[in-house]
Amino acid sequence: MNSLDPASPALGVPFLRTIEWEMMDKSKFFPLSMMSSFSVRCALYPLTVVKTRLQIQRHNEAYKGMMDACIQIRKSEGMRGLYKGFWVSAAQLISGVFYISTYEGVRHILKERELVSDSRIRGMVGGAAASLVGQSIVVPFDVISQHIMILGQAKGASHATNPLGVVVEGRTKFQIAAYVTAEIYRRDGLKGYYRGYTASLCTYVPNSAMWWLLYHFYQDELHRLLPSGCSHLMIQCISGTMGGFTTTLLTNPLDIVRARLQVQRIGSMSRTFRELWAEEGMRIFSKGLSARLVQSAVYSFAIILSYESIKRLSINDEYRDLVRW
Repeated sequence: MNSLDPASPALGVPFLRTIEWEMMDKSKFFPLSMMSSFSVRCALYPLTVVKTRLQIQRHNEAYKGMMDACIQIRKSEGMRGLYKGFWVSAAQLISGVFYISTYEGVRHILKERELVSDSRIRGMVGGAAASLVGQSIVVPFDVISQHIMILGQAKGASHATNPLGVVVEGRTKFQIAAYVTAEIYRRDGLKGYYRGYTASLCTYVPNSAMWWLLYHFYQDELHRLLPSGCSHLMIQCISGTMGGFTTTLLTNPLDIVRARLQVQRIGSMSRTFRELWAEEGMRIFSKGLSARLVQSAVYSFAIILSYESIKRLSINDEYRDLVRW
């Protein structure tokens, strides 16, 4: 697949299907990318809290579903309840920079060395490598933030939703975060911050690889099916949303195993899966799925809208005439 689309009757000029790494001014790309990523995470973080609480609870002991969780958290904890652990989780901005640098860098190497010609396969390999790097950085922050997210769970929730025995009353957000961080280290040492690391890799590496593969695949199909005058950016946003929706459906059980490993401190992936299956049965395919689908679809759309827009704004002058919005 070539980055440059041939001229079409409707447009009369060729355009860049994919803006490659070497075509951008990095001094513009990185600051804009971090700002947009923070904005998207800030807007969608409540869905992460809701998804995590739905995954951790046993059956429907605390919340009946996504909307019920939103209403109960808002009613009992206020808006702050939907942003528990946000500032710890915000450290994912660091992993985001490494993620996108790895993704674009791997794609660039594969193209420059003529190892892979198909942009979809380059995207898949780049996505897998990027997730491996990103998860290695972000898992400790995930472990800490997830313990904070579930604090204040509705009455009726089991002790498993607060395995560290964190006392919230009379403590500031910083004191709670510091206590959780120290308690994890006291119980498990440094390895405690990487609890569920293997499960995270098993969840997010295939998820990322599949997402980028489907992102490029859906783009190709939509360009083939839709009129040539359609907005290229809109096609990319729709492709990202469809990719997020598809991968979420396929990886939901693994994401639940990851969350429970990190919060409930169960020994291994196999044991966690066995206990989860005994407890939930076929519901492991739908547990927390509604919140995760909404989060993934909206997040994919927003991230691609900002990511591809920033790539267009950061492109070097010699390629600017080849950009199509």
